[in-house]
Amino acid sequence: MTVILTSRPIYQGWLNLLMVDLRAANGDEFERHVVEMNRAVAVLPYDPARRVALTVSMPRTPVMLAGLPDMLEAIAGILEDEPAECARREALEEAGLQLGDLLHIGQIWSIPSVTTEKIDYFLAEYQASDRIAAGGGLDEEQENITVHELPLDELWTMFAQKRINDGKLAISLMALRLRRPDLFSVPVA
Repeated sequence: MTVILTSRPIYQGWLNLLMVDLRAANGDEFERHVVEMNRAVAVLPYDPARRVALTVSMPRTPVMLAGLPDMLEAIAGILEDEPAECARREALEEAGLQLGDLLHIGQIWSIPSVTTEKIDYFLAEYQASDRIAAGGGLDEEQENITVHELPLDELWTMFAQKRINDGKLAISLMALRLRRPDLFSVPVA
């Protein structure tokens, strides 16, 4: 069994970078970098009557470094309180959407080989009248969020054409398709 020998910080800030020394069952010792991050939440709000979902986009530096201006994403944020309450708060801040009941679809480690981040995923029904503000994120966080309300069939087509690059959105969309296939008219292919 592999065991941790030591762990030392390399950088501490919004996230922490650690160097971890380990020993394998055969006695070999080696190092691994670990990015310590807080838990997060992601929510895909959808309107079953109109067959649309709310997504967001914003400038993301790693995405920009890869040559893209932005990408569609599920609404998400760093966990500051109970996961469902955090998802509701993020939906209001990012999309101006007031959410009621949430369906927890699971908790997934984002990149277990590198980071401690785990994301709680939710689906949430909404109606047009639940859009009570513009959204866009908090000014002090300079998120510059754009809100997109898109037909579910369009989102699924984008997914099938490999044009959804955000893992949170892909996971949430697949979960919605599994739970509510009646909301989609395009084939699974």
